[in-house]
Amino acid sequence: MKKIINQYKKILAVITLILVFTIGNTYVLSAPAATAIKTTNQTKQNEATEIITGLSVDPVKVVNNPKLYLNKSITFETDFIAFSSLGLDYKPALREAEKYIGLLIQRTDVKDHIIPLSEMKLFLLRKDAEKHIDLEQGDKIKITGTVFSTALGDPWVDIKSLTVISKKNKDNKENK
Repeated sequence: MKKIINQYKKILAVITLILVFTIGNTYVLSAPAATAIKTTNQTKQNEATEIITGLSVDPVKVVNNPKLYLNKSITFETDFIAFSSLGLDYKPALREAEKYIGLLIQRTDVKDHIIPLSEMKLFLLRKDAEKHIDLEQGDKIKITGTVFSTALGDPWVDIKSLTVISKKNKDNKENK
């Protein structure tokens, strides 16, 4: 499909060049047409950025409407709670325990208690998790991943990148 679209774009570009030279280079875009082209290009650039970095979301909103995010790249910041085996080896959305580890994150809609967002199944390759073995409850992290399933009505997310933004107990460790 992309090949066909690219072929049509090439044909359209050639036709446009022919028209421009046939008319004697007097064709000038009107201001609204130039603005529309600029807006379209900016939209395409934003879409490309979202594919690479992920659509910035609130994890609770993803849980509330997982089908909206199916097969989309998402990114969000939250507090780490713990590594977990929750959801591993469930056949409809299989991520094998030998290769993956799960993550539990803090609900973003609750600030005064530690309550995991267990409805969101987050999976990280074990080899990547080993780089973050020192994560502790309350550490702020940034996750970018892809919602690969909505089994059981929950979002199941493959984590593509996990970045530690800040360590909750950093000052306490430095003073010891």
